[in-house]
Amino acid sequence: MSEPIALCFSGGKDSAMALHEIRRRGEYRVAELVTTVTDAYDRVSMHGVRRALLRRQAESLGLPATEVVVPPESSNAVYEREMGKAFSNIRDKGISQIAFGDIFLEDLRDYRDRQLAASGLTCLFPLWKKPTRSLARTFIDEGFRAVTVCVYSKVLDESFAGRLFDAAFLNDLPSSVDPCGENGEFHTFVFDGPIFSRPIEFAHGETVERDGFFFHDLLPDTTQKTI
Repeated sequence: MSEPIALCFSGGKDSAMALHEIRRRGEYRVAELVTTVTDAYDRVSMHGVRRALLRRQAESLGLPATEVVVPPESSNAVYEREMGKAFSNIRDKGISQIAFGDIFLEDLRDYRDRQLAASGLTCLFPLWKKPTRSLARTFIDEGFRAVTVCVYSKVLDESFAGRLFDAAFLNDLPSSVDPCGENGEFHTFVFDGPIFSRPIEFAHGETVERDGFFFHDLLPDTTQKTI
C-alpha cells in the first residue's frame, strides 16, 4: 500500500502537475492538501484566487484541504509559525513527507527542507529538474486547463492576465520568461484536467494592478455547490 503524504497546493499548474506525477508513479498517495490563505482577502496567498474556488478544486480532487490562514503582507516569522502548526498537525496524523511543485530554484528547495525539518518532516519534489518547456507542453497535451490569475508587471503586460495557459500563451511569452513561470513571472488557476472529477466553473472578473502585479479575478459560478 502506497505511503500517505501531503501536498502543498496553490491551485496552480505546478502543484496540479505534482499531484498528477505522484499519482502516476504510485509510490505515494496524496492524503491531504495544504494551502496558504490570506484572511482579510479570503483568497489564496499570492495567487489571489477566491477561497471558494480553492475549495471546489479540493472537492473535485476528492481530497481534504488544510487552509493555513495568514494576514496580508505577513512577516516571514508569522508565516513560518502558522505553517509550522499545520505541519505539526499533519505529522501527528502519521504523515512524514510533504510534496511541493518546485522545479529548479535551489534556494527555495533548501528553505523548504529546513522548514520541514523543524517539524520533523521531509520534502518530496516530484517535478525537480524537469525541463520547464517540456513540462508546460505536457500539461497542455494531457488535457489540463488553466487560466493566468497573477502576472508580474515588470516582465509581462496586463494582456497576459486572464488568458488560458495554452500553446498560444507559451508562444507569446518573451524568451526571458520561464514557460512554467518558475521565477514568479505568472501564476495560474487549474480548472480542469485528468486529476479532477469535474471542471471548476467560474466567470471572469476584473483585472487590477496591485504591488507590481496584475491580478485577474475569477468569480465562482453560483450554480455549483461548494464544500
